[in-house]
Amino acid sequence: MKGFFPPLTSLPKEMLAGVVVALGVVPEAIAFSLVAGVDPKMGLFASVAICCVVAFAGGRPAMISAATAGVALLMGPLVAAHGVAYLLAATLLAGLFQILWGYMRLGYQMRFVPRAVTLGFVNAIGLLIFRAQLPQMGLGADGGETVASLGGAAVAWPSVWLLVGLGLAIIYGLPRLTMAVPSTLVAIVVITLLAEGLNLPVPRVGDLGELPSTFPGFGLPAVPFNLDTLAIILPVSLAISFVGLLQAFLTATVIDDLTDSDSDKNVEARGQGLANIASGLIGGMAGAGMIGQSVINVEAGGRYRLSTFTAGAGLLILVLGLREQLARMPMAALVAVMIMVSISTFNWESFRTIRRVPKSDTAVMVVTMVIALITSNLAIAVLVGVSLAGILFSRKVAKVVTVHSSWLEPEHRLYNVRGQLFFVSTVYFLDGFDLRSHPQRITIDMGNAHIWDQTGVRALDQVIRNLRQGGSKVEVLNLNAESLDLFGRISDAPDLIEGARCELAR
Repeated sequence: MKGFFPPLTSLPKEMLAGVVVALGVVPEAIAFSLVAGVDPKMGLFASVAICCVVAFAGGRPAMISAATAGVALLMGPLVAAHGVAYLLAATLLAGLFQILWGYMRLGYQMRFVPRAVTLGFVNAIGLLIFRAQLPQMGLGADGGETVASLGGAAVAWPSVWLLVGLGLAIIYGLPRLTMAVPSTLVAIVVITLLAEGLNLPVPRVGDLGELPSTFPGFGLPAVPFNLDTLAIILPVSLAISFVGLLQAFLTATVIDDLTDSDSDKNVEARGQGLANIASGLIGGMAGAGMIGQSVINVEAGGRYRLSTFTAGAGLLILVLGLREQLARMPMAALVAVMIMVSISTFNWESFRTIRRVPKSDTAVMVVTMVIALITSNLAIAVLVGVSLAGILFSRKVAKVVTVHSSWLEPEHRLYNVRGQLFFVSTVYFLDGFDLRSHPQRITIDMGNAHIWDQTGVRALDQVIRNLRQGGSKVEVLNLNAESLDLFGRISDAPDLIEGARCELAR
């Protein structure tokens, strides 16, 4: 397969990069399972399946895809209301949607998502990840209930907080000394040894559910295949498909920049869809591209698909070989990792430059972020953000429409129109005409204008009618072919611009 096997001299580096990524994915996959409200094995198996499948079917070599926080955030309400089986069904349907989006070339359409929306989306993910950690530290309205449900009624919260603080200190402090090993892995090992050695009463990963001891089996989710099930999973599946692809495309773009190469986003969409279907069939949750782990893979030397496959296969070996150790891992270690993920995900630069960017961009970013925080639905937030960006952009474009008036003769007035005429700009277009003045002859020069929609046609139609009803002879000149064709198809009286037809014919 193209881009899978590296030259023999690069083989050790590729495999080592995959192993490093696998070590980093273990705690994140378990933590993302917690965010989704499912057993840790669902995040672990999902990460194995998704990583291995995209290694072959994805559109970006060396890119890492697995269980992610952005997608996991969409799953919690569905799991709480209907159970894990419906989540598996939603994962399969989301995969089918992503394959469809790939064939519909949605990857090209994602280029039109404004950067302000993307920043709001990324910032919202960071804040939502952080908010999801509060109950695990006994904070928030449901903190006590969450821990009690894990069998930790006698939790020593100060111990949890100290362990989280220690984990963050190691995560951010160790890279200043050495980059030989992942700081998150060191933090997890140190916190686990400390909690075990002191027998601290803190929640453990094993309290969340059973960890896998064997290879996953294949099977369809145990849900009725009817319209009622479809009604339940359809909104979540659509949200997962869009949010997952947005994360995957962002990840692919980051790796494109790092490696100075290109990727096929539509192939990536289809690959992500196949990966999510494979995950759902073995009992895993949906996932998407992981920016952080993909960057780690590239920085460790990964350039080929082999590094991605090694990460997935290595993760499976780690999960099955270290099952008991993973079960004893304190939740505080995962909370520290997730707080690090939330901090690194949040784009701090977007607020440091807030005074230099246009106010409309800031408004789009903030609205996208706030909607995501209120609804906990990233898909809705993106749709609202894109819609708002479109409205604000339309207003900007509308203001460039100008109508300049001059007199060629005492009874001959010329209106020169410049700009784009569509549903927003018609107000400025109409304001440029004096509909109460009726000289014998009026010429409207549209040579520097373009009509885009039905509203623009109606506006020009209205101006011509009003002026002619006042007794003026009106000519429309230099209307381009596209605008002329649109006027002829939509206007109730296309003969109103017969003068334009003659002018173009000469």
